[in-house]
Amino acid sequence: MREFKSDFLNVLSERGFIHQISDPQGLDELCSKECVTAYIGFDCTAPSLHAGSLVPIMMLHWFQQTGHRPIALMGGGTTRVGDPSGKDESRKILTEEIIEENKAGIRKVFEKLLHFGDGPTDAVMLDNADWLLKLNYVDFLREIGRHFSVNQMIQRDSVRLRLEREQHLSFLEFNYMLLQGYDFLELYRRTGCRLQMGGSDQWGNILSGTDLVRRLTETEAFALTSPLLTTASGAKMGKTAAGAVWLNEEQLSAYDYWQYWRNTEDADIERFLKLFTVLPMDEISRLATLEGSEINEAKKVLATEATTLIHGRQKAEAAAETARKAFEEGQSAEGLPTIEIPKAELEEGLGVLSAFVTAGLCASNGDVRRNIKGGAVKINDKNESNDRRQLSSADITGDGIIKLSLGKKKHVLLKPV
Repeated sequence: MREFKSDFLNVLSERGFIHQISDPQGLDELCSKECVTAYIGFDCTAPSLHAGSLVPIMMLHWFQQTGHRPIALMGGGTTRVGDPSGKDESRKILTEEIIEENKAGIRKVFEKLLHFGDGPTDAVMLDNADWLLKLNYVDFLREIGRHFSVNQMIQRDSVRLRLEREQHLSFLEFNYMLLQGYDFLELYRRTGCRLQMGGSDQWGNILSGTDLVRRLTETEAFALTSPLLTTASGAKMGKTAAGAVWLNEEQLSAYDYWQYWRNTEDADIERFLKLFTVLPMDEISRLATLEGSEINEAKKVLATEATTLIHGRQKAEAAAETARKAFEEGQSAEGLPTIEIPKAELEEGLGVLSAFVTAGLCASNGDVRRNIKGGAVKINDKNESNDRRQLSSADITGDGIIKLSLGKKKHVLLKPV
């Protein structure tokens, strides 16, 4: 592991956040001598960010914790265009109303991990719609467009891969790189921002911004990216068979969020403790040495600490206690995720396949069938082997619910209303 002068780069290095830096020595010198301003952009494509977005958010967190000023840039403007990076098809065009609703939703998480205010290291939240929507197209082309080489743009992975696959790439998306570069220039002019961070798929876009700042201001700007994460088995970070692991409780309960981290693969425990908790490194090293059945204790610590950052200590510990009761004591704990279903639907007969898909325990009917054959499906703690089974009012327990279980760790309560 490389030793840096600055606390910021040392923290990021030891916790595994660094993939590439445009000028490591120059950025290290800058961060060791003065309070630096850096930003990461977040487009407003959904009402919540998901667990995969936590890496850049935590980079901003540690940036502030080591004495610098972070900017969380909302992409109210760039969301209207769509970033082709890592995409196989064009992004759906969203209405202004939906973009505003999404922006309001994703803002919530930043207040949990950053401190906002007017101090020198207090975080700032800005929206690129404030300047992008006011641009004059011809003036923009004359001032900004002339500094971008189409030859270089088509070599960027985000563009090249789409072209190689002969997949549609609209001129709208092709402009995204210019807009992101202009964001960096505008933030430098407004706030003195010298660093843009992001995932490794953004490397080309960020370098375009650093180049634009240097050309138009004769000031050195910097790029820093984190590795794009997958789990040890190759799954995309923040995704499950049932869908995205959302950070807002309106989209995913604190209990389900806790469960996601509790189900971490053994090989990922140390890496995820470094990235997704604020535990001291010596404690992480201790947890990483646990073996055998003790590994489960490390997973519980990861789940509780990661959930605390997003949902608070009280909800994290409540989720851990609910899981303990459900899994260790065999209770139908009240805190388990509950889905209401119409009584009429149950009286008519609710197929077990439909029930498990509706509960989000399986992604499809075929997925339920495979789990039934594997002996992983339980109804009210009893194994179910019939994929044609119909749930009825006779399955309602004395607690007024039907407990669905997938394996030992995933449970959902159906509540007829």
